[in-house]
This record gives sequence, C-alpha cells and structure tokens, in this order.
Amino acid sequence: MRLALAQLNTTVGDFAGNIARLEDALASLRDRCPDLVAFSELFLTGYPPQDLLEKEWFIDRAESALDRVADLSREAPETAILVGTILRREAPTGKRLWNAAVLLKGGETIATHHKLLLPTYDVFDEARYFASAPKALVTPLGGEKLGISICEDAWNDESVWPTNVYAHNPLAEQAVAGATAFINISASPFSAGKDEIRYRLFANQAKRHGVPFAVVNQVGGNDELLFDGRSMVVAPNGDLLAYLPAFDEAVEVVDLAAAGRGARFVADVPAASIHDALVMGLRDYVGKCGFSKVALGLSGGIDSAVVGAIATEALGPANVLGVTMPSPYSSRGSVDDSRALASNLGIGFETVPISDVYASYLDVLRPHLEGEEIGVTEENVQARIRGNILMAFSNECGYLLLSTGNKSELAVGYCTLYGDMSGGLAVISDVPKTMVYELARHINRERELIPRAIIEKPPSAELKPNQVDQDSLPPYEVLDRILELYVDDGLAPSAIAGEGFDEKTVRWIVRAVDGNEYKRRQAAPGLRVTSKAFGTGRRMPMAARYEH
Repeated sequence: MRLALAQLNTTVGDFAGNIARLEDALASLRDRCPDLVAFSELFLTGYPPQDLLEKEWFIDRAESALDRVADLSREAPETAILVGTILRREAPTGKRLWNAAVLLKGGETIATHHKLLLPTYDVFDEARYFASAPKALVTPLGGEKLGISICEDAWNDESVWPTNVYAHNPLAEQAVAGATAFINISASPFSAGKDEIRYRLFANQAKRHGVPFAVVNQVGGNDELLFDGRSMVVAPNGDLLAYLPAFDEAVEVVDLAAAGRGARFVADVPAASIHDALVMGLRDYVGKCGFSKVALGLSGGIDSAVVGAIATEALGPANVLGVTMPSPYSSRGSVDDSRALASNLGIGFETVPISDVYASYLDVLRPHLEGEEIGVTEENVQARIRGNILMAFSNECGYLLLSTGNKSELAVGYCTLYGDMSGGLAVISDVPKTMVYELARHINRERELIPRAIIEKPPSAELKPNQVDQDSLPPYEVLDRILELYVDDGLAPSAIAGEGFDEKTVRWIVRAVDGNEYKRRQAAPGLRVTSKAFGTGRRMPMAARYEH
C-alpha cells in the first residue's frame, strides 16, 4: 500500500481553512497516486476544540465539513481518505460524541474507528467530551487489513510505561484480529525529549506485532500546546521508512511494503528543539489570534533578549518592537545592551524613561509607606509602571504584548502581578532559567545576536541599588533542579532533600511554589515545552492548607 502522510497545521474551529489545507494536500498528491491519504486527529475541528464540542452549531459545522471531504473523495475515487473528526453518538446515556477516524473512498464512508483510550491527565481532558469505543476494529482496504487507531490508542505499551494506565491495548487487539498495518492519526503535543519516547514506542509496536506502523501527527501551535509533527512510518523490523520534519508542514508518500531504512532517527538537542518549538508557537499564536506585530520590554537581561530573538525569527524584525524603560536603578549598561540587541536583531526600539513617573508615584504613596528604604512595594511600583507603558503601546499600535518571565521566576513568584507579568503571551514561562542560557547560546550559534554582555552579567531585576537575583533566590542550577523534582516529578520535600539538597532551601522553594499559585492563575498563557507546564496541565488549588 502506498500511504500518504499529510502533516498539516490546523486551526481550532476554522473548518473552511482546515478543509482548504486538506484540499491542497490532495491536489499535491494527484500525480503520485497514493492508495490512502491520512490526516491527523480531529483534523476538521482542529485540536483541541475544548468546550466548543458542547456547542450544537459546532457539531453541525463538523458534519458539514465531513460532507465536503466526501465530495472531494468522490473527485478522486482511486484514493481513500482517512481524516480525524467528531461524530455524534446516538445513545440514551453517556457522552454524545465520538473522537473518530473516518475512512472515505469514492464519496462514501467505508469505515469509522472511534477512539478507545481517552486521556485525562496533564493537558488532556477527553473523557469530558467523548465516549470510549467498546473495542478495536480492523478494516480491509486495498489488500491490507488496517488497524486504524487514534493517538493515545497506540500508547498503552508496558515497554514505555511502568504500569498500564488502561485495561485495553487496542493495537494488540487489532493484531489478534489480523491487522497487516497499523495507522495512527495523532495530535501528540511537543515536550523536550518526547521525540525519543515516541520513536521507541512506535518501533516497539511495529516489531512486537510484525507489521508496519504509520503515524501522522499534527503540527503547529494552538494556544499553549505546541505540536511538532515528526510523523513517521516504521517497518516491521523497526527500521524507519520515513520521518517527516519537526515543526513544519509536510506531505510524503511511503510504500508500506518497502524494504530497507529510508530515514534515520537522531534525538533532538533540547535547546534546538525548544527554540524551534517556541518560534513556531509564537508565530501561530500571533497569527491565529489575529495579530501581526508584537511588543516587549527590553531590560538588558537575558530573558527579554531571548524572547526578542525568538519573536524576530518568528515574525520578522519589522513586526517586533522593543521598549527599554530605565529607572533610577537601571545601569547604563542595561540600556546600552538593550539598544545593541535591538540593533543586532533589526527590530524597532523605543526608550521611555520612568524616573519621573516613579517619583510621582512615591510622592503620592510616601505618606502611606513605612520607612525610607526601597522595599518590595517600591520595587513593584516600578514593574507596574513599565507594565502600563507597554500596554499603552499595545493599545495604541495593536501590538500583542509579550511577557518575558521564565519558569523559574514564575514558579517561586519572583515576578510582579500587573507589572512584568502583563501581556498576551508568556513566551518562555515554561523554560527554566538554566535553559534560557542554553537558548541564548543556540541563538548565537552562527553570529552574535544577543550581546555577550547580556549573557555574562549576573541576572538582576534592577529595582533597587546593587540588586542581583541571587540576593533573593538560590543559584539557578539548584533552583531549577529542585523545581524539576517537585513540579515535574511530584516528589515530596523530604525525598528531594534526600537527593542531596539542603532541606531548608528545599522547604523554602516548595513553600514559594505553593504560595504563588494565585499569581500563576492570573498569568498570561504560556507555550508548553516541558513535560509539566504551569497552566492547564497542572491544576492546583489556591485557597488551600496542606502539608507534604
């Protein structure tokens, strides 16, 4: 069988646009004559559609879109089409929708496969909307018996996970039913290191059952979720027959009966893949939300420099504005470094001093503040002045404002509500500080875009004299590892201390994480690049009192 993998970038709810992408893919394949073209999970609706699935009009639109696919199938009767969409479920009880893979040929639906395994962990909440199929099916097509599955259906593999999450193993059931090829349509989000897990999983499935395994994965950004594509076809012996690119659309035809290795798996370098994911995610978020230009504050620090470089690559320098806002405590070097960065990137640059505004605030507030020294209140006033100025640029010029805080700061609350947290998208809010430095080095791999002075200077908010981050925080390499163990791995403080960390430091970090949930709940949405991001994938109470 000649199978075409159509790895495309869909938009949630954009039925016309998604159908247009499907139609373009079919047109590009006209002379290559595949037996089957496979599109990704929930392709017609876009993934994830979330509570749009509860709207009757949305379901109606999805049905009309599927009718259009049937019309296109009728125009090319020699090629079958496999597409992900939603289908109504006619039953007196339970959920009223299926997450479905629909197989069409010659204008007719010849098979439907419903998703069996509905993930309800991390960012997934599919049992909220869908019913689970009772069993896995096999469909004959072109001399093959296809084991068609949907994303999670292929992941219940004890060789990857220490325990089986589900009672069903759909691929094993399809193998028993005589499947001669597995085809999985997927919307599997990116996180650093997941490429290797996916490849190992799918190669194991192909070798275990002795049949080729093909997966077509979504690509593109939808809200905080980033999809990296990397669709693939694995031969029964585990060799890669095809491996589509990361973070880019592609359509490729593969002969499932081919012998020999057609591609080679090379694990990603984390900084490179995170960089490319952020560039794609920022570009898609801006475009799909109807913006064309962005603004951000340039502090002379590494976080804003990395965000500025990513925005420039994603949107082009003409669509990026950097604003530096020196206060009485800003060093001349920070202003000069910001200007040098903007010049290197070729972006717009504005200087808006805030010293006079800050003095006016203090004149008003001084009778109500205790002491003369600069405290947290005075520091936060400066951050909020800057946030207001940046939002003024956003309002006046229609820019999407990017916030530039990293995951380490957001985790422990080292950020100011309505100040540096202001913005429409938090680009690096899932990037630990130590990885921010690696991103900077990756950005500078060919030439110096981020000035060396920015990378080498001690991190500082510059909100009071001689301030550096390490006055308030543990060293970032210590902080980031403890955060990984607590936030990502879920370890208790005692277990983290057992890894060799100072117990007092661990307890402080854990209290800071727990106590700043209210801040994170009000933060701009952030692009997810790790296995556990703040936001929809980590749901913690704010008004709570608990001990570890």
